[in-house]
Amino acid sequence: MLGASKEVWDTRPMARPSLSLFFPAWNEEEYVERAVSRAKVVLERLSDDWEIIVVNDASTDRTKEIAEGLSRRDARIRCVSHEVNQKLGGAMKTGFSSSTKDVVIYSDMDLPFDLNELERALHLMDYLEADMICAFRFDRTSEGTKRILYSYVYNALISTVFGVAIKDINFSFKVVHRRVLESIDLKAQGSFIDAELVVKAIRKGFKVFQMGVDYFPRTRGISTLASPQVIFKMIKELGSLFEDTRNPRNPARPVRLPPDVAAFPSKKASGAP
Repeated sequence: MLGASKEVWDTRPMARPSLSLFFPAWNEEEYVERAVSRAKVVLERLSDDWEIIVVNDASTDRTKEIAEGLSRRDARIRCVSHEVNQKLGGAMKTGFSSSTKDVVIYSDMDLPFDLNELERALHLMDYLEADMICAFRFDRTSEGTKRILYSYVYNALISTVFGVAIKDINFSFKVVHRRVLESIDLKAQGSFIDAELVVKAIRKGFKVFQMGVDYFPRTRGISTLASPQVIFKMIKELGSLFEDTRNPRNPARPVRLPPDVAAFPSKKASGAP
């Protein structure tokens, strides 16, 4: 008689991922310290290996000064600066290329969502075996009718043109595994980059899932993302990058920082190899 088989369960705790969180920043002196301090609390709870990157997009206020001061106090915080303003697309490409960890997170500096939601996003990434988690806003009524209308039309346009069912494609809460970034080449310079990132990931066969979060509107400074000029540039960039976004190619070479970008502190100074 065969003995009854015993199923052995692995009770070891799941390995905690290494995390890079970057903030694109243009004239965000009122938000830098708040965002970085809140991010530190969350990342320390979620990972044993993490970094925060402030991408200073040629700010004219004290953004760079404040970010570099935070870097001096903690080697896990870095400030990467553009000498010339490169808009959102340029800042995001620098953030992605500067990151060194397995999972990369992108957020606006004004924290439009509760950073504690990262725990749920990472759980979903593991549970669903996802390559990317994109958040959408539950309630946007505080933004006003015009901005909601702009967003609705743009999301509908992206969905129709590229055949992707993403509810809030430009919302700045995306959790991306490094394997996605190593497989796509981002080219957008403006705000079309969010759509380019998501569409190229889906077209390359990566698994992209969505989760809803509460939305917290900006209370300081000025957002320019809903201006007619920005909307026009997004549509123009969509047209120029349509074919490349719909049929993404493998990157010709590894992602590198543009020549006018300076990191503070340098990797050597911060103790990295």
